[in-house]
Amino acid sequence: MDEEYKKEKFETLKIKTSVAKKFRRFSRALSKSQSMTLLSMVDFFKMNNISPNEMMGPQMQTLENLIKKRINAVIAILKDMEKNKVNPTLGILESLMETADPKNNYENRKRDYEEDDSDPDFYK
Repeated sequence: MDEEYKKEKFETLKIKTSVAKKFRRFSRALSKSQSMTLLSMVDFFKMNNISPNEMMGPQMQTLENLIKKRINAVIAILKDMEKNKVNPTLGILESLMETADPKNNYENRKRDYEEDDSDPDFYK
């Protein structure tokens, strides 16, 4: 049990046996005391402004559609940035590199890890 509720006295609630059994199983599944489980449930409903009597179907579908629209908008923004900013900038940089040293193309450069096998002493 939570420390701040440790000194509070217990109160009795009258609930049906079948409901109590379900609630106890649910509390054990959450690894919390029954009081903390009930408090968490009440806080959840209060924070999310949800009534246990209303259906969640349409609200959840609306929320899902809203999230999908926002994700699609973010994807569109990223594609636009790549198309209008990144690719032209990359093209400008590549053309600057080629004009600075046209003999030293990307394809003709030797990397540090590549061996020069034209040397006659290479295989000795």
